[in-house]
Amino acid sequence: MEILAYIFAVVIGVVLGLLGGGGSILTVPILVYLLSIPAYEATAYSLFIVGVTSLAGSTSYIREKLVDFKIVLLFSIPSFIGIILTRKFILPNLPDLLFTLGDFDVSKNLVIMVLFSVLMMMASYSMIKKSSIDVNEKPENKIRLIIKFFFVGILLGLVGAGGGFLIIPSLIFFAKLDMKTAIGTSLLIISANTLIGFIGDLTTSIEFDWNLMISFTLLALGGIVIGLKISNYIDGKKLKPVFGWFVLIMGIYIITKELILKQV
Repeated sequence: MEILAYIFAVVIGVVLGLLGGGGSILTVPILVYLLSIPAYEATAYSLFIVGVTSLAGSTSYIREKLVDFKIVLLFSIPSFIGIILTRKFILPNLPDLLFTLGDFDVSKNLVIMVLFSVLMMMASYSMIKKSSIDVNEKPENKIRLIIKFFFVGILLGLVGAGGGFLIIPSLIFFAKLDMKTAIGTSLLIISANTLIGFIGDLTTSIEFDWNLMISFTLLALGGIVIGLKISNYIDGKKLKPVFGWFVLIMGIYIITKELILKQV
């Protein structure tokens, strides 16, 4: 299982480099299901792994001028506030066992994984469906964008994700960026949010296995180089539905695993 987890670490990097997101979608389930790390702790590990990998991947898009720095600031600040509020004050104060329904225990870890999968499936719909949205259209009012990005931050804080599966649809449909620019901008936003969020987690009671985390990150960095190379040969318009189907499949798998297979 551990060897398989490290193989998937490379895949995480490839996905991030190719799609600008999806790293956390893979990282959290791998840490939980293959390395037996509790979901809450796994979300913290994910913040570091995806943050470092995304930062490395964003440099290529910055060189190609495929990053909208105004949107990075507009997104990062309100979403970062949402992440910090959630991870510093909400999650640490939730009990491990929230409540019981008959013989079914509803734990904090279960809620995190189910919420994770539901958000993935919701985001996938906006990416798969054909849209007539014109990316040349003016973005929404800045105040409305800030409010929406703040709530995206709260959701990201709850699931401990870099959030490319939420950020990219937000950048395309709210900020009106094209797919390639959305990917580059997403990587920089992800790196800022996740690394700052991870710094906040260092003050909690979580005990990190640094050898595992750094090894995992180095393999993901190798993968992102591969993903960036592949992305040079793929049309951005084709990436959108591919990303959507990928997110949908992973979301269905996680919710099935948590709500059905664990009860069998």
